[in-house]
Amino acid sequence: MSLDDLKTVHFFNLDANAPFYKFFMSSTFPWELLAKIGEFVKGLGASLSLSDYDKAGDDIWISKVASISDYVTIQGPAIIEAGVQLRPGAFIRGNAYIGPRTVVGTATEVKNALLLSHVEVPHYNYIGDSILACGAHMGAGSITSNLRADKRSVTVRYQGESINTNLRKFGAIVGESVEVGCNAVLNPGVLIGRGSIVYPLSSVRFSVPPHHIHKQMGEMVRMLERPE
Repeated sequence: MSLDDLKTVHFFNLDANAPFYKFFMSSTFPWELLAKIGEFVKGLGASLSLSDYDKAGDDIWISKVASISDYVTIQGPAIIEAGVQLRPGAFIRGNAYIGPRTVVGTATEVKNALLLSHVEVPHYNYIGDSILACGAHMGAGSITSNLRADKRSVTVRYQGESINTNLRKFGAIVGESVEVGCNAVLNPGVLIGRGSIVYPLSSVRFSVPPHHIHKQMGEMVRMLERPE
């Protein structure tokens, strides 16, 4: 295991025709994409057909088959894709892509983030300066903490090695089909490998390899078999 495990290619299973493919493949590590999310969303939005999307203000594109509840706030640039549910009190705070069949729930805030598809952040979550891959699920009250208390640049730490990202704000990169338990905190600069599980009430300070369980006291164990 090495920092090579943290490269973009290990976190997202993208078809060459996917809208994200060129964008993602332009990076070595996924946090390099965070500063470019707004630009990417604007570019993709401008290519969308107005027969399938409503343009709701400056740089906001909403699929005609998305479900937008009352008391939702959407700030651009933002794309809301088909089958998305934005539940009452959701706050999309700009530089956001909400992918197909994603749920953004009550009192959940999303800012400078990509939620690729079938992502669930359904109850009182904060997702800032982060990327959540397909099928990721955040339990009630779980958050991505995107700013160090000392305001220094965020460092990614993984299996005894570290990388200074030179980013002041960086939440988390959450791999495909990751399950994050209720009231867990993903501390700044954490990457969670695909298929992993984070126990409820955990404070995750170090990046988690794929197919591992992160327990409450920071212990990590490899899963022998992913539960159904």
